[in-house]
Amino acid sequence: MKKGVHPDYHPVVFRDPSAGFAFLTRSTVTSDKTIEWADGNVYPVVDVDVSAASHPFYTGKSRVLDTAGRVERFNQRYGRT
Repeated sequence: MKKGVHPDYHPVVFRDPSAGFAFLTRSTVTSDKTIEWADGNVYPVVDVDVSAASHPFYTGKSRVLDTAGRVERFNQRYGRT
């Protein structure tokens, strides 16, 4: 790799405050906020809105859509007469 071309790649904690979930990984993203991790080191922390711990697809708590009602309404408006 060429020197001075690539961004700094360092450990970062990504945290989902709504689910109380955090994980440590490596990234090029930076942050002014820091957090002390379980290993005793201090890492920059990035708060995310959605993670696997809070996303409805992964948690199985997805909303049930009333697709039958939508189809009936569509047919009433635009359906064959």
